[in-house]
Order: sequence, then C-alpha cells, then structure tokens
Amino acid sequence: MSHERPSVATVTSPTRPAAQEVAKPGVRLAAVAAIACVAQFMVVLDSSIVNVALPSMKAGLGLSVTAQQWVVNGYLITFGGLLLLAARAGDLFGRRRVFQTGLAVFTAASLFGGLAQGGWMLLAARLVQGAGAAALAPSSLSLITASHTEPAARTRAMTWWGVAASSAGAAGTVLGGLLTASLSWRWVMLVNVPIGAGLLAASLACLRPSASASAGRGSGTNRPVDLPGAVTITLSAAAIVYGVSIAPDHGWGSAEVLTLLIGGLVLLAAFVAIERRAAEPLVPPAVFALHNVRIGNVLTLCLGVVIMTPLFFLSLYLQQVLGHSALRTGLSLLPMAAVISVGVLVSQRLIPAIGPRRLVVGGALVTAAGLVWLARLPADPGYVGDILLPTLVVGAGTSMMMMPAIVAATAGVAPRDAGVASGLINMCRQLSGALGLAVLVTVASTVTDHSRAAGAATGAAAVVDGYRVAFYVIAAISVASAPLALLLRTAARTGEPVRE
Repeated sequence: MSHERPSVATVTSPTRPAAQEVAKPGVRLAAVAAIACVAQFMVVLDSSIVNVALPSMKAGLGLSVTAQQWVVNGYLITFGGLLLLAARAGDLFGRRRVFQTGLAVFTAASLFGGLAQGGWMLLAARLVQGAGAAALAPSSLSLITASHTEPAARTRAMTWWGVAASSAGAAGTVLGGLLTASLSWRWVMLVNVPIGAGLLAASLACLRPSASASAGRGSGTNRPVDLPGAVTITLSAAAIVYGVSIAPDHGWGSAEVLTLLIGGLVLLAAFVAIERRAAEPLVPPAVFALHNVRIGNVLTLCLGVVIMTPLFFLSLYLQQVLGHSALRTGLSLLPMAAVISVGVLVSQRLIPAIGPRRLVVGGALVTAAGLVWLARLPADPGYVGDILLPTLVVGAGTSMMMMPAIVAATAGVAPRDAGVASGLINMCRQLSGALGLAVLVTVASTVTDHSRAAGAATGAAAVVDGYRVAFYVIAAISVASAPLALLLRTAARTGEPVRE
C-alpha cells in the first residue's frame, strides 16, 4: 500500500486549501518554512548570545550584579510569561499579524538596546525583546503546521525548524564571542536589526492574512480573547520563571522564592479553573484531549532540561575551571551543535521507518550514556576523549529525541489551534529549561559546599564535584523520558502519530 496517509492537521475548509491560509498565491511553501526557521533561529540565538557579552556590558554601562542577571532573566520572564497569550492571539486574529507585530517589536527593541546609553535602557530593551520573542516563537511554528498539511512536507519543514532552534544555542556563544571581541557588545543586540528587517520584508511579500483574521473583522463574528485566563497564565509563568531564576542566589527556602513559586502555582490553578468555564478558552480543551499532545509536551519538559543544562555546565567548566576564553569555549562546543543539526535531519527520515517511540527511547539512552561519560570531568582533560567525543554522543542522542517530541505535540491539532499548540511546546521547553537549570545549580552548589566542608576537595576540584553530580542528574532525567515515549500512540507501519 503506497498511498499517502491523511494529514494529522486536516483542512476544515472545503474550498480553500490550508496552504493558502498562510502563503500568498504563487508563493512556494518553502518560502514560508524559510521565514519561520530564520525567525526561530533569531529568537533562540538571543537567549544565548548575550551571555558572552555580559562582562563587556557591565564595563560599558556600569551594570550591577543584579542588573546583569536581569539582562538574561528579563528576556526569559517576558518570553515565557507571554507565550500562550501570543500563541492564542495568532489563532484568533491571524498568524501573519502576530508574527509581523512580534518581528517589529523584537527588531525595534534590539536597536534600542544596541544604542543604550544606560543600564535601564538595556534592561528595558531586553524586557521588550522577550515580548516580541513570545509572539515570534509560537507563530513561526504555527506558520508551518497551518500551511504544510501534507505529512511528508510538514515533517520536512518542522525538521528544518528544529535544526534552526537546536543550532542557534551554540551559534549564539560563538557569534557573541566574535562580535564582542571584534566590534563591541552592542553588536550582540544590533545583529538582530538587519535580520528582523529582512524577515519583515519577506513576510509582507510572502504571507497573507489568515482566514481567522479576516473572519474576525466581519460584523458580529469577533472572537473575544480570554483575558482572565491570559492574565493568570502570564503572571503564573512570570512568577515561576523569576522565582526559579533567583533561587540559586537567595536559596530555595527563602521567603522571596517561596512567595513567588507558591503564588505562581496558585495562579496556575486559577488558570485551570478559568479555562474550564471560559467561552473561548486560551487553551481549548480539544488540544489537551489529544493523547499524543499531552505526552509530547511532557517529553518536551524533559528535553528542555536535557538540552539546555549540559551546555551551561560545560561552559562553566571550560571557562572557569580550565580557563578557556568564551570564543574558545564556543568553538569547542560547536561540533556538538553540528551533530544535533545533522541528527535532526536524519531523525526526520527515521520516524516513518522505525517510529517515534523507538527513536525517543534510543535517543534517551544514548544521551544518558554521553552524559555519564561527560560526568568524569578530569582536572586535566584531553579535548578529544573527554570533551569532543562525549558531547558528540550527547548531541546525537538529543537530536533523535527532538523531532518525535515536536511531531507528537502537534499531531492531530486542528489548524485553528496550531498557534496554541506551538505556544505550549515553547512554554514547556522554556519553563523546564529555567527550572531545571536553577535546581541543578542548587544541587551542584550544595555538593560543592559539602565537599569543601568534608575536606574531600577544595577550590576548583570541589566545584567539579558539583558539576559531576549535575551531569548524573541530567542523565537520570534523560533515562526517565524513555518510558514516557512508550506511551505515544503510533499508526501501524508508518510510525506516524495516530489521528485521535
């Protein structure tokens, strides 16, 4: 039997193809995918490119230690807090409109930050950048899921979107080092301006207003935004992200951290209650009713920790323990990013052949093996045997897990809900990465303090003891994702997630 299986996101309109809900007549779907991939690359790049430039920013603008933290966390808080609101706005008012608004906000904030003459200007720019990124991240993926309704084409486009997201993290470290060393810290912000302007021009030329936006302007057909739900989920995400971000400095048992985390959980419970009664809920019940969407998002929670946190600890190990420069550190980790990018492309071809469950299980175990290898962290490591090879194993394993999780988390979602499904994926990854990093930093610090107090190790050796334990914990989380993958439902023979 060689005929194609129907798409997991079927077209509801009998007269208008879903591709033309997004692309202008005559525009190839490859152009839509390219716009979405470059936008996602820019959003993820900005999460890491600033880290390398923080010392130069501090010297140039006189930033305090707290202000330096806010340069990073301010972006993450508005990004994570506004994701679902922006995602649902795209479904209700048009993906092109939200995408272009996010581009304009992100690009203008980058320009403002690059020209900042004081610390407050840079911090304000980062907060606004995060708001723009919240609009870009879910709308970039929903542009693909709404336009590519043929399964094979959709998987290819989502694969390239995954490549863009996975390669941007390491690229940010390298590019940040190059720009800061050769030009100035301002260019880690200004580099977004030509990219954003080019994307805005391309979107104006290639994308058309979606049917939901057009319908929304018709008389009597306006669909209200769930404002109570939007406010509660935004405040909940912001409180949790901020509470987690300050936990390593203030302590998990401090009044500030407990107030923020408990308040965030209370707001989250209020959000669930509001959604059950809302006429137009921010997260439609039909989305969470899909089995694979639920499992796919839980897998994404695990992946957020497994993908984001090893790079953080490796970067600290290479720079603070071994004394490498930021640029050398980025170049040392670049092969891992390359393997992830290639591995995501390979996994796209393997999904129909062996199925997403086997891919995730295999990838989880391979990743865990690489993390255990990394956990040796010798005081005088050889690059090939102690850094390069284990990071390549970790990169190969995580690349096998990424695409099946994304495909599962969007499988069966109707085109009208594509934005909120994309927002959920991004929100799970952002929140789990932030939460996992804060928890692991606390674990590593506790082990380091214990080693020093017990006299087992001192100085850098005690710090490395903490890093070793952190890598073992990440490996355990990777292993735990394997049985989760077995819960995915797949179609016979093809390995595609079933329609539910």
